[in-house]
Amino acid sequence: MKILVTGGGGFLGQAIVRQLLARGETVHVINRSGYPALEAQGVVCHRGDIADPDAVMAAAEGCQAVIHVAAKAGPGLHQDDFERPNVTGTENVLAACERHGIGVLVHTSSPSVVHGGGDIENGDESLPYPKHFQSPYPETKARAERLVLSANGSSLKTCALRPHLIWGPGDNQLLPRLIEKNRAGRLRLPAPDKKIDTVFIDNAAEAHLLAMDNLLGPGTAAGKPYFISNGEPLANGEIIRRLLEAVGETPRIRTVPLGLAMTLAGAVEASWRLTRRRSDPPLSRFVVEHLATAHWYNLGAAEQDLGYHPRVSIEQGLARLSGTG
Repeated sequence: MKILVTGGGGFLGQAIVRQLLARGETVHVINRSGYPALEAQGVVCHRGDIADPDAVMAAAEGCQAVIHVAAKAGPGLHQDDFERPNVTGTENVLAACERHGIGVLVHTSSPSVVHGGGDIENGDESLPYPKHFQSPYPETKARAERLVLSANGSSLKTCALRPHLIWGPGDNQLLPRLIEKNRAGRLRLPAPDKKIDTVFIDNAAEAHLLAMDNLLGPGTAAGKPYFISNGEPLANGEIIRRLLEAVGETPRIRTVPLGLAMTLAGAVEASWRLTRRRSDPPLSRFVVEHLATAHWYNLGAAEQDLGYHPRVSIEQGLARLSGTG
């Protein structure tokens, strides 16, 4: 089967591609950059921007399914930086599915689409979208998820996965940021005992294949979102410490009062807006909010509909990350 993976050159995208290739699928990807390593594995690489409708339309031609991973994440403050990749890009994918008669679309969403600022403990898919978001990333991801789920119908089956804090070997997002802050002595947590979910990269990738298989088969996942994690919530201070130790770092985690953290974050955001900087701010209210609250989720729906069961435990994943497993 011919499958398009948008953002196939990213951390999650490459893991999905590897698993698809292992099954003998024909894989196409679309990315803004070239990926010779993927081409060497037999992947057909299309170079283009997900926000370019012509590029997406060309990449999707002849495919039977799309796994839509491409997106912009982060604590950035400028709406237009997220609007094009996250919303326009998703609209382009949906248009390509309609034009080419593609019957299956699995969309990578985020648990942040339901995070309204308070603790989420054992949360399930009945959680509503909040009325207000702290930053453009969760707001645009929520709109993209709604577009995908509302497009579900007789000619196109869709579902959305919400993997939480993906990590593992090859991570170019979460771990590098933790390492940078740790080495600079800026790793400060407002609530290090709050429990959070994370998910090992191979588990997150497998969930996408399970979702695709469901939509191609019984279709019980059609039109639904699913939380995806390792099902092992840990205190955020503990998981951060263990991740840092796995890559050979000595954790330098400190505690900071929540009120002070929010005040500093607001000041940093004001400075970034005043000086019209396009880079991600080093601190934001969105980040502080997530560090100060519990967010872990019930996997019952993913287990029942997708047959999802994390194959790699956190302990096993940490061993792989350290090179000892």
